[in-house]
Amino acid sequence: MLCDKVAFVTASARIRLMLELDHFDLALLDVLQRFGRATHQQLGEQVPLSPSQIGRRLQRLEATGVIEGYRVVLRPEKLGLGVTAFTSLKLKHHGDSVIEQFQQQIETLPEVLECHATVGDADYLLRIVAPDLNALSGFVMKKLMRVPGVDSVRSNIVLTTFKRNGPLPLSHLSDDASGLSKST
Repeated sequence: MLCDKVAFVTASARIRLMLELDHFDLALLDVLQRFGRATHQQLGEQVPLSPSQIGRRLQRLEATGVIEGYRVVLRPEKLGLGVTAFTSLKLKHHGDSVIEQFQQQIETLPEVLECHATVGDADYLLRIVAPDLNALSGFVMKKLMRVPGVDSVRSNIVLTTFKRNGPLPLSHLSDDASGLSKST
């Protein structure tokens, strides 16, 4: 069991080394995930660095792709998109050209907020929004089922959402991620 924990620490250290993240970077990322509009001054109140040091670190995190971008998170139901569905989708064939064409078509559909290739019963899992059930039905029947290569679609309708857009867990990148104390 100790070997497993040491291996985990070693893997965690390799990830941090590869990304060159230290505890200040991890703290900045943690705060930014929760307060994306924080100024460098406000970030400095949470992470003990000067605003200029924070600016340099953020530039590096952006340049290396750790920070992909900054977005406003909108509430779909407040904008008339009251139905969310998680839709499993199977393709008829799995050739490279079929997959590429499918992915290109899905990119053009604004109702599809996310699309993930999966293993299991379905080939893809999509998160779809629509104003109501009739609109969702129309989208599935008139657009999604007509995407070349689609064989079958199965949707699960969201009744209520109590956790949305949670921050990524970063604890696996910290020195004490394994639960081992420094004295062990």
